[in-house]
This record gives sequence, structure tokens and C-alpha cells, in this order.
Amino acid sequence: MTSPQNKMPVAYTRRELLGALGAGFGTLALADLLQAEVSSTTSTTTHPARAKHVIFLFMAGGPSSLDLFDQKTSLQKYAGQRPPAADLRTERVTGGLLPSPFQFRPGGDSGLMISELMPHIRECADDLCVVRSVVGGNPNHAPAANHLFSGRIDQIHPSLGAWVSYGLGTENRNLPGFVSLSESGNASRYVRCGYLPSEHQGTPINTTEKDPEKMIRNLRNSKQDRESQQRQVDFISRFNRRQLETTGADAALEARIRAMETAFRMQFAAGDAFDLRQETQATQDAYGTSPFARGCLVARRLVERGVRYIHLEHGGWDHHENINKAISSSSRQVDQPIAALLKDLKQSGLLDETLVVWGGEFGRTPVSESGNGRDHNHYGFTMWLAGGGTRGGMTYGATDDFGFRAVENRVSVHDLHATLLHQLGFDHEKLTYRYSGRDFRLTDVHGQVVHELLG
Repeated sequence: MTSPQNKMPVAYTRRELLGALGAGFGTLALADLLQAEVSSTTSTTTHPARAKHVIFLFMAGGPSSLDLFDQKTSLQKYAGQRPPAADLRTERVTGGLLPSPFQFRPGGDSGLMISELMPHIRECADDLCVVRSVVGGNPNHAPAANHLFSGRIDQIHPSLGAWVSYGLGTENRNLPGFVSLSESGNASRYVRCGYLPSEHQGTPINTTEKDPEKMIRNLRNSKQDRESQQRQVDFISRFNRRQLETTGADAALEARIRAMETAFRMQFAAGDAFDLRQETQATQDAYGTSPFARGCLVARRLVERGVRYIHLEHGGWDHHENINKAISSSSRQVDQPIAALLKDLKQSGLLDETLVVWGGEFGRTPVSESGNGRDHNHYGFTMWLAGGGTRGGMTYGATDDFGFRAVENRVSVHDLHATLLHQLGFDHEKLTYRYSGRDFRLTDVHGQVVHELLG
């Protein structure tokens, strides 16, 4: 940029220029600035990928595996007793063994045993790879969830979704590569980009809203129409080109601009992606009408449109008391929508390239808390995978006879991450980002691919 009097460059940086313009979220969404592709990355896959997308169904609070996917008949036989293995380091005082009152029944040709609380998911048994031996890193909610999504218990590191977005980029430049769906619409602490470029942050979507334009906060610019925004884009573009010639690239600002470009385009693409009124009534009925059900249907639509990673969160699984009633309610809320999602993906052929993951930050104890509840247990719990080249209709690993801890084929969170990245075409040791003088990766210095889970 030059002064009209002397034609000499004015000492504005790109950051100062953009800040001085004082434009809002919508007006700084720099449409097709420089025609840059969104979310490009220097990372490359190391082998053919089996999966192109991930849908992570996060059951926040810690669901009880013992009541859902890991049947323990010994609990009934020794109900109320306190076996020697009961010395887990739990947060609260626990009592004797607490049996599950729910019946388990075989599903599909595989005969996979699944609780009566999940009858619709049982219909998808032959697509499920149930891992009964996951081991977490912490017994407290926030650190355990941080560990599940970033491989570490502190909150500064990028989440799994951010790593996937960084590694793969996006198939649809009009939508973000990483979307977070929840009933609050707030950005979950578990979808952060950390020190990765900001374009890889999870975009929060409010599933309680039925109006597609209200699902995303500040989607529309209330001050200017599209033509006015386009004129402003053209104006800023000219300054950016001149500034680039003067000062060179600014990686952090470039990432922010790419994110804002996507935001601008989303004003006109999101209406289609999030408009569930385009679905048939039969499809809507198959999923249900709850916010979580809408989230499952939106997740399918986002996968169809090339979004790489969808984080779909359902809370209320922290059952310290009255677990029989509480887990029945929580299960009813997710069972039908998840089954509809799996069936829908399978029918369209998208399940082959979409890795669906279900689980919480930990499980629950086999001994009672407050008489009729269960405390946190990260020593051994269940998660399941479906699609994306995983083996369906199988279980892997085991906890002991009562469900205290994993004793067979233990799978750490880092092992899980390594396996997910492997299915996406990455060697988890080579997907790295240099920050503060060090090459960081999702699995830190840990993790092994669990090939037994893969087809």
C-alpha cells in the first residue's frame, strides 16, 4: 500500500490493516480471496486409506459398559459382596458388587451380546467392533475427556478432530473440515485446534435449533448484504496482495483468513447442509425428533458433503445414583438415532468410508456408590467402532469377571488414536506439527495400531 503524496509504502502490517478495518465475523469472511483452497496441509498419507470421514459419538459422563455391552454374570452371583479386586482408586467410597438388572441378548448373525437397553443398535450388531478393554488416563471427567480427544490430560493440545482436519484437509471448501454438534451449540473444550492453525478448530452447531440458519451463531451478516460484502472482499484483497509483496507470508493470519473465507461461503452453503426439511418424513421418523436425533441426521448429511470429522456429543451419562432409571433414559435418547445413522450410512455405501466411534471418557465401577449408582472407572471400559474398514460383529479384549479392569488385549487411548489414524491413511508417528521447537503428534510417544480390529 502506498501514500498518495509520495507513493512510498505505508508501514501497515496485514494484521494491523485487518484490525483497523474493524469488520465483523461475516464481513471478514473473505469469500474467494486469492482463490486459495481451504485447509491445505503439508502432511501426506503413508498408505491407502480405508476411511475418509469420522463421526465420533461422545457419550459425555462415562456410560456403564456393564449395563450395555459387557455382560458380567458374576455380578449377580456375588451381589453385595466385596471381592479383593475391588480396591480401585475411585473418587468416592464404594460398596459391594452391583449387578445389572438388564438382560443381554444376541444380535445379528454374529450373536454379539448387547443389552436390552440398546435394541435398535443390536440390529446393527454385525457392523459393530466392540472393544471391551479400553484403558483411560484419568478418573476425573475433564482430564479423562482431554486424554480421550488429545492424548493428554491438559487442555492446550489439539483434539483428534483437529488432527484429522489438519492431515486430510477438506473435500468441500464451502464447509469446515471439522464440525462439532451439541445441544448447547457452544464450542466443546474437546474440539479445540490447540497450536494447529485456527482453520482446524471445530465449528460448533446447535442441534436444538430447527432453523438451519440458527444452528450456527453469527452465520449471517445483519449489517450488509452479499454484494456489499463482496465489494469489501475485493477492497481487502487488493491490500492483501500488495502487503504480501511487501512483508511476505504470515502463517497465523493466513490460517485465520482461510477460516473466515469458509465462514463467508457457509452463509450460502449451510442452508442446504443443515436443512433437515429436505429429508423425507420416513427418514426423519427413523431418526427421531430429539436434538441428538437431529445431530445424527446432520452428521450423515455432512459426511455426504465431504466434512472430514464430526463430533456429536450427548451428555448425562454420569450416573452416580439411581443408575438403573438414569441409564435407561440416556439409552433411549441415543439408541434409535444411532441405529438409524448406521443403517443410513450402510444403505448408501458411506459406512465403508466412514469410521463411526462410540464411547465416553471412561466407564463405571462394578461396585455400588450410594447404594444404587456407579463411580468412575478408567481401568477398563467399552467403546465400539463401525465402518471405515473395521471388522464388524466381533468383540476384542476383556475385563475381569466382575468388570474392574482390562485383563486381556488392553487398548490404550493412544492405541485407539493410532488405529483411527491408520484407517485414515496415516502413520501416527509421522503426522506431526512443529511447535515451540518440537514436533508434536496426537499419540505423543505412545500408541500401537490394533490390527486385530481391522478388516
